[in-house]
Amino acid sequence: MRKVGITGGVGMGKSTCGALLARQGIPVVDTDELAREVVAPGTPALEAIRAAFGPEFLTPEGALDRGRMARWVFADAEARRQLEAILHPPIRERWRAQFAAWRQAGRPLAVVVIPLLFETGAEAELDDTLCVACSADTQRHRLLARGWSPAQIQQRIEAQWPIEKKIAAADFLVWTEGGLELLAPQLDRILASIQRREPARDWSQDRPLLSPACPKAVTEPRQQSQEERPERRGHSE
Repeated sequence: MRKVGITGGVGMGKSTCGALLARQGIPVVDTDELAREVVAPGTPALEAIRAAFGPEFLTPEGALDRGRMARWVFADAEARRQLEAILHPPIRERWRAQFAAWRQAGRPLAVVVIPLLFETGAEAELDDTLCVACSADTQRHRLLARGWSPAQIQQRIEAQWPIEKKIAAADFLVWTEGGLELLAPQLDRILASIQRREPARDWSQDRPLLSPACPKAVTEPRQQSQEERPERRGHSE
């Protein structure tokens, strides 16, 4: 089974890409959804959070107060690392189990959406990685539309790798500056490339690309060099 990971910056369209693939019948698991499952009342992760951070981070009904927790950990890097150490292992265990079930069912390809894919080293377990990106202006407009303050937006951006670093590490780039009519064809071409086992490349074509190696916008399709691409440690099964 071909294992594909989707990542990207906050507000850049990861879940939208996952939903589009799911509509095509491709099995997709989103770790944002798993993160909610692993902290449901009565779970070991929620109890570990209560023990580490205190009962004030739970609602009167015994659920995680997600808003209060987010405000705390995005303002304190050490607290965020502590929370991630609690959440990441059970989240990874769940998507691994889902992949195993799909492999057992004979599915040829499966997708996992992981915001911190490269930050957590998950690429070692995947065959292909897609980075979903857009311009910084578009990202901020989308996050402001969620009701986040400029300070909250900056905190969340700083909690991840810079998008240029993610682009450089990924096998494919999906540019989400346009609407769904531009996004869907990119995903279709990437899927076709993955299914043919072609060398990784960027299918977004004529859109500006910003990368550490190329700080100015370019419009040519991007082909990663052997030196630029990370060592591939995942294998098809």
